[in-house]
Amino acid sequence: MRVGIVAQKGNSQTAVLADRIRETLPEEVSVRLDTATAEQLDREGYPVDEMDDCDLVVSIGGDGTFLFAARGAGATPILGVNLGEVGFLNGVAPDDAVETVKAVVAGYRETDTIPSRDVPRLRAEGEGDWSVHPALNEIVVQGPQRGHGEGLDYEVRVDDRVFTTGHGDGVLVSTPTGSTAYNLSEGGPLVHPETDALVVTEMCAAESMPPLVVPEDSAVEIRATGAEFGYVSADSTRKRVEFPERVRVSPTEEPTHIAEPSSDFFRALGKLD
Repeated sequence: MRVGIVAQKGNSQTAVLADRIRETLPEEVSVRLDTATAEQLDREGYPVDEMDDCDLVVSIGGDGTFLFAARGAGATPILGVNLGEVGFLNGVAPDDAVETVKAVVAGYRETDTIPSRDVPRLRAEGEGDWSVHPALNEIVVQGPQRGHGEGLDYEVRVDDRVFTTGHGDGVLVSTPTGSTAYNLSEGGPLVHPETDALVVTEMCAAESMPPLVVPEDSAVEIRATGAEFGYVSADSTRKRVEFPERVRVSPTEEPTHIAEPSSDFFRALGKLD
């Protein structure tokens, strides 16, 4: 069995916990530390992009670390250890991390399976035959910069029907998992993670429609004009694109697999106050 561990970069606490987990797993388990964590511990490291050949990936940190780990994990289940403030994606407390990982590893070695729940990811593609890395939280299409007099003009279509047109900083398409992140800060609704839906939210629009919740298999198209260029962001990655452009946003065939135990959604909501 191969276990990958991705710890929050530059955090000695997460590196120490990663090393504790590594040391307590059976010798028959191959443990792969991400490159930055391995440097802190003076051990051999592996790029996060190569974690998809592991059987389990453990993310130690906040939701940002989890998103980073998810980029490389592919279809591999991810177990999140929460050292952040909110932790919608990370269901394991630091004090429980070692025993939880040991239990998941033992279960896998006995049954060859890891209990997990599927969460959707989004892909964005453009007319210029480009795409960005699949997003667990959101896809954002925006102008060259935010602020009054900047932004972009847009037309938003859902399943080839016009939803809204206007001018604003951008348009955000969120998964239920991402509804508590960027979407929430832009006035979008909270969506329970088990809801099969996507959220379309206009960002600081001159005149905007309320955020729209659509079925998760909807195809959302954003036709961007009104500026020479803009950006398409997938979670923490950003790509510059030339306008006019049609950006198509839709769910990927392969979701992200979050290993149980999952985080307590309503408990995490209480930390937003």
